[in-house]
Amino acid sequence: MWTKKSRTGIAAAALALAAAGCANDEQAGSIVDPGLAQPGAQGVVYEQVEFLGNPLVSEVTIVKAMHDEYNATQPYNTATFAPQTGEFVTSFGRPAALASTLASVLYPDMLVVDTSKDPATVGWLSWALAGGWGGRKLSDDVVDLGLTAIFSSFLTPDGALCAPFELPLCTDNVDANDRAFSPTFPYLAAPTL
Repeated sequence: MWTKKSRTGIAAAALALAAAGCANDEQAGSIVDPGLAQPGAQGVVYEQVEFLGNPLVSEVTIVKAMHDEYNATQPYNTATFAPQTGEFVTSFGRPAALASTLASVLYPDMLVVDTSKDPATVGWLSWALAGGWGGRKLSDDVVDLGLTAIFSSFLTPDGALCAPFELPLCTDNVDANDRAFSPTFPYLAAPTL
């Protein structure tokens, strides 16, 4: 009996500490992180405005009416959104096996940055792939790759709607960045304002 009450009390205390560590402020979607605060400061406030991991997941495969919910989610919310991605792929007559493969690569919807690797190498931006890690270079045209994977014969010829990397559906017709990458982390060009 004592062990059960002690475990319950310890679990309740741990939950209270965890909740205090990530306490929400009064803004919806904002999180206060006291661990990043300077001595005497109130904490750092983050507000998640949009959630975007892999390009094209939310913009192309998630129903527009669900974008607000998707933007408020976390990378591991696979059970809710991976089926929508699969339904999107099969809605064009593409095979269920292709939809399953794409969902397994796109979820969890996050990118892993390996700063120990040169950003010009394939391993710098990585995503989970069956049996190990895959990756891409920062300069890879991921929109064209994504569209080609969904709509073309790149992964399977069954129900292909366009040739790889060609119009009408397999390219965004943008071949390069309009700004050079930075030579220092995070290597992305400054945004256009």
